[in-house]
Order: sequence, then C-alpha cells, then structure tokens
Amino acid sequence: MNKDRDAARARLRPGPLAAALAVLAAALLAGLLVGAADVPVGGVLKELADRIPFVHLDSGLAPVDRNVLWELRLPRVLAGALVGGLLALAGAGYQGVFRNPLADPYLLGAAAGAGVGATVTIVVLPGGATYAVPLAAFAGAVGGVLLAYLLGSVAGRGASGSATLLLAGVAVASFLSAVQTLVQQLKTQELQRIYAWILGGVASAGWTQLAMVAPYALVSTVVLLLHGRLLDVLAVGDEEAGALGLSAARVRLVVLAAASLATACAVAISGLIGFVGIVVPHVVRRVAGGSYRVVLPLSLLGGAAFLVLADLAARTVVAPGELPLGVVTAFVGGPFFVVVLRAFRREVGT
Repeated sequence: MNKDRDAARARLRPGPLAAALAVLAAALLAGLLVGAADVPVGGVLKELADRIPFVHLDSGLAPVDRNVLWELRLPRVLAGALVGGLLALAGAGYQGVFRNPLADPYLLGAAAGAGVGATVTIVVLPGGATYAVPLAAFAGAVGGVLLAYLLGSVAGRGASGSATLLLAGVAVASFLSAVQTLVQQLKTQELQRIYAWILGGVASAGWTQLAMVAPYALVSTVVLLLHGRLLDVLAVGDEEAGALGLSAARVRLVVLAAASLATACAVAISGLIGFVGIVVPHVVRRVAGGSYRVVLPLSLLGGAAFLVLADLAARTVVAPGELPLGVVTAFVGGPFFVVVLRAFRREVGT
C-alpha cells in the first residue's frame, strides 16, 4: 500500500524525459541514415537540416536519393515510431486498468478483430486495393473491442467488472480467431498475403496511412496521458478513489476506450506486432518508477524508439533481405516475457 501511495505522489522529472527524448532522436536518425539504398550520410544530414526554418543548405542529393529519403525512409521511420509509441502507451494503460503487468494491447479482441477485417479484405479484393486493408483492420479492431465490452457489460452488469471484461475479451478473441482461420482455409491462395500482414511490418507504410490514423492517434494519446494521475489513484484502491470522489468505473472505461483506439491505429498501419506493450512499460517501471504519470509518457517515447530500432534490425540483419518486424519483436519479447512473468509471480507470492 505504501508503495502504491509513493507511486501516486511521483512526478515525471526532466532527467528521464530528456534521456528518453535523446534515445528516440538517435533511433529516428539511425533509421533515416541506414537502409538498403546507398544514400550519402552527409547528404541526408544536410537535406534534413535544410528543412529547418532559416537554414539553407544544398545537400547535393540526386532526385532519386531525395525520393528514397522523403517517400520511403521517413514515412517508414515515422510509422515505426507511431506504432511503437501507441502500443507501449496502450499496454501501460491496460496494465493500469487491470493492475497486471502482463496485460497486453491486444487483450480485448483488438488483434483478432483486426485480423478478421484484414483477412476478409485480402480475400474479397485479391491482389489489389491494398489501401483498403488498413481501413478494414482499423474497423475490425474497434469492432472486436466493442463486442468484448458489450459482452462483458451484459455478463458483468456494468463496466466495473474488469475480470469479467477480460474474460469477455478472451472469448471474443477466440471466436474471431476461429473466423479468421476459417476464411484462410477457404481461400488458401491468399495465405501468403495474409501471413505477411499477420507477421507485421511498416515497410509499406506511407503518408496516406499516417494521415488516416493521425487524428485518432492524437486523441487516444492525449486522453491516456491526461489519465496518469487518475490511474495512480486507482492503484491505491477503489475505496480510496471513491472517497476522493473518483468514479473508478468511469476512469477504467475511458482508459480502455483510449487504449483500444490507440491499438486499432497501430494495427491499421503495421499489422500484428507483439510484446511492445509488455516489454517497454516494464522497463520504464524498473528504471523510472511505477507512477503512471511517469510510465505513460516514457512508455510512449520508449516504445517509439524501440520499434524504430527493431525495424532497423529487421531490414539490416539479413540484408538485402528483410525479416518480418513481428519476428524481431518476438525474439526480444519472448524471453523478456518469461522474466516479467517470474517477477510478477514473486510479487504475488505464487
């Protein structure tokens, strides 16, 4: 209890924030400088500096190199940062609501709903209309979460039963995963495209996709960051929160909605990428403390840096080939999940 109260009084300090921003800036720069195309490093740096107001530099880059930088590398790096930040932020939000460090952004059926939406679109529009896949994944993720919430509300007579909502999410995810498997078996000729989407990646991300999800990502991010103090109060206990005039049910509903929207935005761009929402918030807690006023913003920045670097590894480890981004995060997150699980079991004394 004293530990929870200490976390509730904690604040984000300039030192950890500056360190997180520096790591993110270094990751973004590395993502822009390194790639399959041999673009001069000096030219890239001058081209970037030329976009700073009142700075005018001739980068000397050829038109094709400029296109590689602005149309391929930059949107890919920004997409990786956006997806990683949203998944880590959503993971921290879910963990605050369920008071469980193992809670995942895909917990309430978002991943399964997105998988159904993307799979059906790929089957119905084989070989084309790739722009429709992110839209369908976004709609499917939102629909999966809404279905889980409705089922949990009916079974638990309200949104306050987080355990009931969690079980409803598991049930909805299982059902939607079965639907997805059925569709795949009916259209085996599209399995390669479906599995490529399921394994996740930001290689095909462009400015159109970023613009599509940007408003929703902004709203969900702001809402989650503003609820850091309220999640700290909930961590102390529902009774104490009620004594302070705080509605625990309302806070949980808003945070779950915002975290699910953030997850849907990430899935729409990248497909299914696991472990980011578990690994990053846990590292932040170990380094900077357990207050959600600290965990949420640092998870946002740390998740962005983590996925940019993971994508950089995905496109350089087996160059000129490329690993699926979901495989890279699984290699890192799988063993890390075991560490988190062991730590959690020691904390609860099991």
